[in-house]
Amino acid sequence: MLKANKPVILIFLGPAVLCYALVFLYPTLRTTVMSFFAVESVSDPIAKWGFNGLANYKKLFTTPIFIQSLKNIGRIWFFGGCGVMFLALFFAAALTSDLKGTKFFRSVIYLPNVVSAVAMGTMWINYVYNSEYGLLRGALSTLGFEAASHTLWTSPGLLFWSMLAAYCFGMVGYHMLIFISGIEQIPRDYYEAALLEGANVFQRFIHVTVPNMRGVIRTNVVMWTVFTVGFFVWGQLFSPVNLSNDTVAPMNYMYELVFGASSSAATARDTGSGAAIGVILMLIVIGVFFATNFIVRNDDTEV
Repeated sequence: MLKANKPVILIFLGPAVLCYALVFLYPTLRTTVMSFFAVESVSDPIAKWGFNGLANYKKLFTTPIFIQSLKNIGRIWFFGGCGVMFLALFFAAALTSDLKGTKFFRSVIYLPNVVSAVAMGTMWINYVYNSEYGLLRGALSTLGFEAASHTLWTSPGLLFWSMLAAYCFGMVGYHMLIFISGIEQIPRDYYEAALLEGANVFQRFIHVTVPNMRGVIRTNVVMWTVFTVGFFVWGQLFSPVNLSNDTVAPMNYMYELVFGASSSAATARDTGSGAAIGVILMLIVIGVFFATNFIVRNDDTEV
């Protein structure tokens, strides 16, 4: 039966495989190869490429701003990830209980994901962090913290953490929905059995919810890693003129190398090094994926 259906299978899978090869596989392979060559412009033909081995990688790991960009996404991944996962799991657990208005609260918490990152970042910069009429100034002044209300939240010392808080605000809803989908798949019999045993709400969460969500947690960690290595727009919004040590991410530096986007024009175009950054980010995601699969081996849990 399978042999008879092979032509039909090929007809349906052929366009998808072709699109995958053209849109994803070919650019990935070309970028990987390009990372071992000296390439000035992304549009240069292969004939102009000059092989230089690992020189692009060596150059990147001796460039202070690239090292700083890796440190920044490391802090975003760890500190931002801890905060986002905690809040997302908290809201998911609360909104899958017998509370009223759960659909409304789900929509409200997820709403920031509907707004584009550019619009969201602009609102935070102009209407939350503004030291003259921003939301934080008004709230702190109302609470009696007059000195703190005049804080310049986008100053060099606070810029990274202000950007991180704004970014994480918009990510909680996305990961919350993934957690909710996992919680809703847990058989209600488990909770009823735990309730009969006298387990309170916290014990049921620790001993029933969390063990049965290992696969969902793994998915959220991988997705958070993908979003983190792709961190770009927020760095551009919070440092729109030139690269800043407080906000630079590898994607921002890659954009600078490939297109020379900074107004300072101090960085020469180096598409080969930009390609090497792409390969490094790809390896980071692959490494996290395999690490999470090794740590969280399966979803088989005895309750």
